[in-house]
Amino acid sequence: MNTVTTTPATSSMSIPGEDAELFPAYLAHCQRLQLSDRAHRDRERIARAFLAEHPDLRAWMDQPVAARLVELRVSGAWPLLAFAIGTGRVGLDIDLAMAKQLQGLGGIVEQTHPDGFTAVRVAGLRLGWTPSWVDTVLHECLAVILAWTCGSIDGLTQAVLQRFQDELEACTMAPPSSVRAYRARLASLRRLLFEIGVLDEPPQRRPWARTLEQRFADVPMADGLRVTLLRYVTTRAAVLRPKSVESLVNDMLPFAEFLTAHYPEVTCLRELTRAQIEGFLTWNRTRPWRGRKARPRPISAAVAQATVLSVRNLLDDITAWDWADTPARRLLFAADVPKLDRPLPRALAPDVDTALMAAVADLDDPFARAGLQVLRGTGLRVGELLDLELDAVIDYGAAGTWLRVPLGKLATERSVPLDADTLAVLDQWATRRGPHRPIPHPRTGKPTDFLFTEHGRRLGATRLRNGLNAAAAAAGLQGVGGPMTITPHQLRHTYATNLANAGMSLQALMALLGHVTPEMTIRYARLASPTLRASYEQAIGTMRRQLTLTPVGRPIVPDKISWLASEMLKTRIAHGYCSRHQSQGACPYANICETCENFTPAAEFATALTDQLVDIHALKADADRRGWTNEAQRHERVAHALQGHLDRIQPR
Repeated sequence: MNTVTTTPATSSMSIPGEDAELFPAYLAHCQRLQLSDRAHRDRERIARAFLAEHPDLRAWMDQPVAARLVELRVSGAWPLLAFAIGTGRVGLDIDLAMAKQLQGLGGIVEQTHPDGFTAVRVAGLRLGWTPSWVDTVLHECLAVILAWTCGSIDGLTQAVLQRFQDELEACTMAPPSSVRAYRARLASLRRLLFEIGVLDEPPQRRPWARTLEQRFADVPMADGLRVTLLRYVTTRAAVLRPKSVESLVNDMLPFAEFLTAHYPEVTCLRELTRAQIEGFLTWNRTRPWRGRKARPRPISAAVAQATVLSVRNLLDDITAWDWADTPARRLLFAADVPKLDRPLPRALAPDVDTALMAAVADLDDPFARAGLQVLRGTGLRVGELLDLELDAVIDYGAAGTWLRVPLGKLATERSVPLDADTLAVLDQWATRRGPHRPIPHPRTGKPTDFLFTEHGRRLGATRLRNGLNAAAAAAGLQGVGGPMTITPHQLRHTYATNLANAGMSLQALMALLGHVTPEMTIRYARLASPTLRASYEQAIGTMRRQLTLTPVGRPIVPDKISWLASEMLKTRIAHGYCSRHQSQGACPYANICETCENFTPAAEFATALTDQLVDIHALKADADRRGWTNEAQRHERVAHALQGHLDRIQPR
């Protein structure tokens, strides 16, 4: 067997080409890999032959990717080419990157940029990512992009990354699975570059979301309608929150679709008539869901109402703004807006509340477990919970610990007192969350250290809803026809109802819930049965004066509600009757007027006084049986007084 012996003279031979340092640098690199002698000799031989045939690697890289792949497979020169690419001597194109398994490229690029890779790796581990995923992002994404740009980590920008993604999406050599994988890696890379300060903005959760112009362009409609509707949405978007803009677009597009399908002759809003609006109102009640929620059944009543309100606001606003496309007369009125049923939000029954929160405490998802416990312990809205900042917990010493709730649904800020259990949950989450760079606030753009984040990203409401469903199932809570459906907002209503039943004033409850009108608080904190029962028992006596009563021993009300009679202690008074509920106990008055020295009987009331005396004797006997000694004594004094009055007006 013939063997090839490598001598120092041979190893240092120069190879013709544009980069005279490439060959010796590659050999030194191979020495550092601690290859076997045979492997080292093979790599040297292959590199020598390949560079002799292709002294200009940049020109060779201009060949079609298919031809390059064939030659690399035949020659075995990929380690050489990977070294040249990884050290920035040759640029990497997207086609080759997608068609070739890039073994070894990541390690070579990391050796070229050791400090940058170290900083990125530390940031990934600090965010709680697994080491394997960090390495995947670094070697299979960052390394490829650096090889593609022939630049440094500090030189990466959002524009560079977006250009790389655009070329990746357009690459015919990349299968859909590879494109999807790179999207995830690119999103993670953007997050890491943001953490180390290379990028000023974190990655968007929906970078593929379409612009307003694109969304209106996708729906068939007359150009005049498109211009006006897009202008209106853009104008309103300047003062609305992102979710409100999304809702407005979802209301405008069905309106445009209806006009295009049913009244194609309408090319601008100025041509609208009342008859067309009435047709829209009829169609809107039964139209199916559209977009990502597309389904055959009709839209909900709330969506139908929101769409009509948006169209009415559209017509009213452009009229007030004096736009040229304004209809000649008013076409939509308040009476046209569909009315909604307004059932009370349902507070959880005490036993359901207890079982549910016990199951929440055992959830596997740490965010769902902490978030739901905080919602139940503070009465926050879901959006307010997600907007909490890291420094939201404030200790006021003797005044206790409070939670500062940021501007939310009603643009009001407030503070909520914290109990020990909820405070412990918040402290535990803050410790688990770990440090990361502040994230720009979606409304203000101000860097904000949000409390509920994970891996450097804000958390959403989906995990809360999923956790609540899991807790309800684990607790065995059953509703009509299946598992009980519980929403996060019911935790808020349960919180408010319990406080109302405990006697908290309306004003205090308004401040605690962040309401601006008493009507809102009354709706969300409707009194539950224990409070209603107590109020009922307190007021029942007053209410009974609306009834026509008869003396003791006779029916007070019709037989069908005769159960009320047993709860009443009845007697005649000067010009009517007293109707007192048993729960009120002994009467402190007992016909006080008849015992007053200023009371003067009249002969025409003799019959009434006689009947009243009969009642008093019956009530005294009843008081004696109940042990109401003081009331029995008062009845006795009244009976004595009544008998005296009768003796004066009916002398014997």
